[in-house]
Amino acid sequence: MQKLTNKEEEIMMVLWAKKKAFIKEILAEFTIAKPHYNTMSTIVRNLENKGFVGHEAFGNTHRYFPLITKEAYRKKFINSTIADYYDNSYKSLVSFFAKEEKISVDELKEIIELIQKKK
Repeated sequence: MQKLTNKEEEIMMVLWAKKKAFIKEILAEFTIAKPHYNTMSTIVRNLENKGFVGHEAFGNTHRYFPLITKEAYRKKFINSTIADYYDNSYKSLVSFFAKEEKISVDELKEIIELIQKKK
C-alpha cells in the first residue's frame, strides 16, 4: 500500500465518511480550494488505479466507494511514521507530544490505564 498525497487523503476522508459518493458529492465537501470537476475525477480515478477506491457504474457516471478502511490505512502509515521518524519507539513519539505540549498529564494517565488494562 502506497502513501497517498494530501489531496488523495482528503478525498478518502470524504469517501470513508460517506461510504459511497459521486464526484459532485465529493466536490460538495470541499469548501476551501475546491478543485475543478475534471481534476477531482482524475484524482479519484488515480485512487481507483492504486486500489483504494472502487466504483459502481450508472450509465456514464460512477459512484465511488473505498476499498480500504480508514483503520487499515491509519495503521499502515502510523507504523511507518513511527519507524521513520521515531526510531520505531512509541516512547519517542509520546515524548515528542509531551515536549510539544500536545498531550496533557491526564491524557498520559489515560494511556497508562489503557495499557494496564490490556495486561
